[in-house]
Amino acid sequence: MDRTAALALWREHNDDESLFRHARCVEAAMRRFAAREGEDPDYWGLVGLLHDVDYQRHPNEHLVYAREILAGAGCDERFIRAVESHGWGICTRVEPESIMEKALFAVDELTGFIAACAYVRPSRSVLDLELKSIRKKWGSAAFAAGVDRGTIEKGALMLGMELDELITETLAAMRDIAAEVGLAGG
Repeated sequence: MDRTAALALWREHNDDESLFRHARCVEAAMRRFAAREGEDPDYWGLVGLLHDVDYQRHPNEHLVYAREILAGAGCDERFIRAVESHGWGICTRVEPESIMEKALFAVDELTGFIAACAYVRPSRSVLDLELKSIRKKWGSAAFAAGVDRGTIEKGALMLGMELDELITETLAAMRDIAAEVGLAGG
């Protein structure tokens, strides 16, 4: 599947722009982590782009329909398993095993947390957002209360990374596409 087909598949099942911006952030993070690992950024990026393909229509049954949608579009088992694994312990029993699966598990919630940190800044941008600011918000349970920090921490551990490194790399990926996802400020 190429990116044009992946975008068409995403749009066939979703029309929420906020969800699309999230998908793009996860795609960017996955591309960055693939490059770090000497893997295919295009493939990993598409996994990130389509990781929530069934979420808008089935939020209470997230990932129940993803396999059918992705298989129907010609995605291979490795791709589908990676998508399923990002819900491990939340809505699936598919434990992340490959480095790609672990990266997706780690960055999914984190991109949302970083975006939330940017939205409360006067600049409303990730371009001037620093690790120190993100870590300050990390400790506030009331801030972005829906983000499971434990999942992100578990993802960092699975990747063998310090949490700060995971945050820094994910932030860098989001900076690369800031203008495209409304995180470049006013």
